[in-house]
Amino acid sequence: MSAATSMNPTAQGYIFDLDGTLLNTLQSLASCYNRVLTQLSHPPHSVEAYRYFIGDGARRCIERCLPAHARTDLQIEGALALQQADYQASWQRDAQPYPGIVDMLERLSQRDVPLTVLSNKDHEFTLACVEHFFPTITFQKIVGFSNSVPHKPDPTGAQSIARLLKVPAASIIFVGDTAMDMQTARTCGMTAVGVLWGFRNADELLEAGAHHLIRQPHNLLDRHASSL
Repeated sequence: MSAATSMNPTAQGYIFDLDGTLLNTLQSLASCYNRVLTQLSHPPHSVEAYRYFIGDGARRCIERCLPAHARTDLQIEGALALQQADYQASWQRDAQPYPGIVDMLERLSQRDVPLTVLSNKDHEFTLACVEHFFPTITFQKIVGFSNSVPHKPDPTGAQSIARLLKVPAASIIFVGDTAMDMQTARTCGMTAVGVLWGFRNADELLEAGAHHLIRQPHNLLDRHASSL
């Protein structure tokens, strides 16, 4: 499914979002945040609600899932500390690559195209997840949120990856499942590809400027040489 008909040069690099794009972490993250809410005597939320709580960092997710009366800076920071401690022990639970993802990554690797990851997840957890769930895949760079890399849609992380790969931004395919991913790609002059198996829907991705939408990981392989 394409949101644009123009043709672009063959991809010289890929940037992949992590949660909702490579990894299905919805249940894992929802369970983590709900444990924190229960510990603080706040009501938990449905797993589906976390599709829209998750996306731009742990602190913002905490703000969204706390009751309105508990959203003071002090309470948010306290809840965030609990979440970080819980996730340190639970990030492997109830998470797995989406079907077809590993095969797609392996086949792209065989075509000698550089693969990278840019996530709004904290950098240490981004590294841990990628190394654990994709041990057979070589990524040229893995970047998560840190003091030096703000959350998407800030372009800092994507721009640093383009410099590392030493290829024009226009030849990089940015693959993600949220508006922030599409906005980041557009800001950087990259091709924005939205995935329809992730946390958000087609309308959000198109409104945020997706050049293309894909329904299955193998669609990226189909488009690699010509359609993107």
